[in-house]
Amino acid sequence: MKSKLAVVKIGGNVIENKEELSGFLNLFAQMESPKILVHGGGKKATQILKKMGITPKMEGGRRITDAESLEVVTMVYGGLANKTIVAKLQAQACNAIGLSGADADAIRAHKRPVKEIDYGFAGDIDIVNTEAIANLLHSGFVPVFCALTHNGKGQLLNTNADTIASEIAIGMGHSYETTLYYCFEKRGVLSDMTDDNSVIETIDYKNYMELREKGIISQGMLPKLENCFHALQKNVHKVCIGAISMIDSEPGLYTTLTL
Repeated sequence: MKSKLAVVKIGGNVIENKEELSGFLNLFAQMESPKILVHGGGKKATQILKKMGITPKMEGGRRITDAESLEVVTMVYGGLANKTIVAKLQAQACNAIGLSGADADAIRAHKRPVKEIDYGFAGDIDIVNTEAIANLLHSGFVPVFCALTHNGKGQLLNTNADTIASEIAIGMGHSYETTLYYCFEKRGVLSDMTDDNSVIETIDYKNYMELREKGIISQGMLPKLENCFHALQKNVHKVCIGAISMIDSEPGLYTTLTL
């Protein structure tokens, strides 16, 4: 029987809210190990880019990462956001270790090919080094991954944190029973964006396509849910989306995705 592994992803809205982040990290520290945390930091990166006089470029909810932007996201994701989270987890007696995909050759990617849009130094994942990650888990560490990968040739790449979480859960699923949690500011996938209590508790792929056609699921939720269903199709045990309370021992309302 496989051991259970939780892969938890938090977004920029949680990271930017000190109270929310503190509450989340308290809950995460109490979760049973083994566990892995993946975080973004796009909001802070956008703020710093603007302070530097650099106009952030977005397309379809995804960042276009030119050379200047890559320097900033590296500083924010791999530095400020990652090390702040690690320090706060250490204060909770959670032996976290901060990582990018380049550390321990954990996640290799390639620069996204230019089709209709040139996303710059954006990375699409090729492989997750599950052996390296498993060694960290077996040694009692809690890996904390930021949204950076590398191409094995010295180039860092900005990579969607949802995708990183999904691919880690898929890769580790060969050795563990993995549950993937996407924590964000809403209680789950909502049927009415103006009503935070309109959580759709269970969504299968057929429901998803129907909700997408009706426009109930749109914009930034689309790539998130595509990652979710991709993970389920690749034998991730369970995928959940909701507020930080979702990872509590007595969770409230949230969305569970099934095939």
